[in-house]
Order: sequence, then C-alpha cells, then structure tokens
Amino acid sequence: MSVKSTFNFDQMLSNAREAYGEELTRMADEGLDFVFTYTDNVAPSSSAGQLLKKYPERCFNFGIAEPDQVGASAGLALSGEVVYSQVFGPFLSLRAADQIHTDIAYNDVNVRLIGTHAGVTAAGGPTHNCIADLALYHAIPNLTVVVPADAAQCCKVIRQSLTFKGPMVIRIDRGGSPNVYADNDYDFQIGKAIETLPGNDLTIISAGSSVYWSLMGAKILKEKHGINARVIDMHTVKPLDVDMILKCARETGNIFTVEEHSINGGLGGSVAEVLCEAGFSGKFKRIGLPDKFAVLGDPDEIYKHYGMDPDGIAKTVSEVMSKPKTL
Repeated sequence: MSVKSTFNFDQMLSNAREAYGEELTRMADEGLDFVFTYTDNVAPSSSAGQLLKKYPERCFNFGIAEPDQVGASAGLALSGEVVYSQVFGPFLSLRAADQIHTDIAYNDVNVRLIGTHAGVTAAGGPTHNCIADLALYHAIPNLTVVVPADAAQCCKVIRQSLTFKGPMVIRIDRGGSPNVYADNDYDFQIGKAIETLPGNDLTIISAGSSVYWSLMGAKILKEKHGINARVIDMHTVKPLDVDMILKCARETGNIFTVEEHSINGGLGGSVAEVLCEAGFSGKFKRIGLPDKFAVLGDPDEIYKHYGMDPDGIAKTVSEVMSKPKTL
C-alpha cells in the first residue's frame, strides 16, 4: 500500500540540513548519549548550532581537516561512543575516502557520517559538486547509505540510527526541498523502501530530493500521456531493498531510476545490477547527471538542463515507453 504523499509542494518546503541538527538537539535534551563532530562553519551556521551551544562538551570542531575529523570520529566510536559526524559532502567522499574505507568501514564502528550539500546543491561548481559519492560508498563493505526524501524523513533516519549497528552515511542536500509526505506518521525502516505512489505501467525508483521530482513527473505522465507510474522512495541505497525492486519489476514490467548523482555507479547502476542478475527483460532507463562535469548554474537550472526536473523525467519516460524493446 502506498504511503500518503502530497502534490501541494509549493507551500511545503523543508530543509534536511536544519532538521538533522534539530533532531540531534532533541535527542540530547532527552538524555540520549552520543557525540558530535563537525566541519568548519557548516554546523554552527545551521540549527546544529543550538546543539553546540547547549552541549559543547560533546561537540568537536575539526575546521577544514575532514580526513582528521573522520579518523577521529572512528577513534571516538572505538572508545564506545555513537558518533554523528557532519561533513561538507563533496569533501567527505573526495578528501576522506581513505578514512571512510579504513578507519570507519573496516573497523565497522558506530559512526553516522552526515554528508551535506549532495548533488550540485553546494552551488560551487564542478569541484564542489557531490556527484560521485554513492559510487564510492557502493563499493565499500559494511557501509549503510541512507538518502532521506525530505526533512521529516531525515529526522526519522537520525533517530533510528542511534541504535543502528555499524557505520552509516546519511546524504542530504543543502536545503529547501519540498516535503514528500503529507502525513509523517508512517512506518519507516532503514533498509525498507516505500511506495509513495501506486501505478501499473512502470516504476520510478528514486531517493532524496529526486523522489519529489519523480512524483511530479508521474503526475505529468498521468495527465498528459495517460501513463500510470509507480514511484518508490528507495531511501536506503545500500543495502537496496531487493524484494521491492523485484516486486515492481514483476508487477509493472518497466523500471526507471532518478537520482541527483552521476548515472555511473549510483542508484541506477545498483538497481540495474539487481535486475540483470534476476533476468529482467523489461525497459530500463537511468535518469541522472551525465558522465561529465556539470555546467555552472543554480541547482534547479542544472537539473532542468539535464532533464532531471519533472518535465524532463516525464519526457524521457514517455519517449522510452513509446519505443519497442531492442533486446
């Protein structure tokens, strides 16, 4: 059964980068035990600043030394602490890859790496775009990777991760994404995908902000093309909910993926691996950032440029669905 989503997005903006700090502060107020490490001024400039002010004894600033921060977070976890570690997303995957691999994942420690500014939302150009991180995380053992669809879901992830065993990456954008869920009183489980919209003609699998784009794209497909698209929120991109993927493949026959990441090595590639190994013979298409350094511009303009906005998704899906299968 689909969870109730909303199409009234214009009045329902939220900010996961603010939400995670608010949830951590609530957890600290409740007496829950954890420590927090952070990078430079990203946390102090957001709601996490309240956590720093109220509980300075459990917060540690590592400036712009991201590898040191990730390595020290592993040390804190090895001493018995649950560690939440906010790192500027592009630098988390590109500068601290060794520490994620060797210190965090190899030791299988309870560190939750909160990578902010996902996709192109850092708005700092190609050097600051976070578009290859999922490819890295996908290949590292022991990592669980969660990409919340909106701020309220981010809070659910933060809350559940406190008792989760092993390392986790929580990938969020810079902020200002629409709420996906009209009612936040829904069952959320790390590792279990959510059907946000029913449909029988095809399935769109997405995560993070792209769940919103996919829902709106599905609305366009229904209204303009008479195509009923199912939309799946695959918030946990590692490990994937294989049962959900195969269920959708059996019931709708056609699978599309949408992600704010390179089409190489991300959600789409992971879903394709599952489908190919299961003998899938339907239509499949990855929608995401191409294998190139992105153009400069506002994030929304960049996503529109590459056909990742609702109109672009609907256009691609309708074109693929109108063509005969070649294999």
